[in-house]
Amino acid sequence: MAADNVFAKIVRGEIPCHKVWEDDRHLAFLDIRPMRPGHTLVIPKADGDYLFDMEPEAYGALMQAVRTVAQLLKERTGCQRVVQVVLGYEVPHAHVHLIPSDSMAELPPLFGSPAEPSELLEMAARLRGEG
Repeated sequence: MAADNVFAKIVRGEIPCHKVWEDDRHLAFLDIRPMRPGHTLVIPKADGDYLFDMEPEAYGALMQAVRTVAQLLKERTGCQRVVQVVLGYEVPHAHVHLIPSDSMAELPPLFGSPAEPSELLEMAARLRGEG
């Protein structure tokens, strides 16, 4: 059964979007709640909720599409950098946010408070499978 989320409906043409770029497997369109002008979403046309559950080939193809769209945004907006953000909770369909930017000051805070050294040691050991 086909997914029924907003991105799947956009892919099927049931909901309009402001398309920026497209190939046979991917679609890029403007976010309706942009952080910055040109904030674009890049999605696979195929259903699938979680980015990191994608098959390696599909994931690689999506990242190449993301790179293509980021280059397009940089060239056509004149921004210094395009920021890539993957949250994964807003819509149950794999997607990548691309946000044209000229400085960190234009973006919402991305970092928390500094961690205690003991917390970092403990987490690193846990992630290495040692604890």
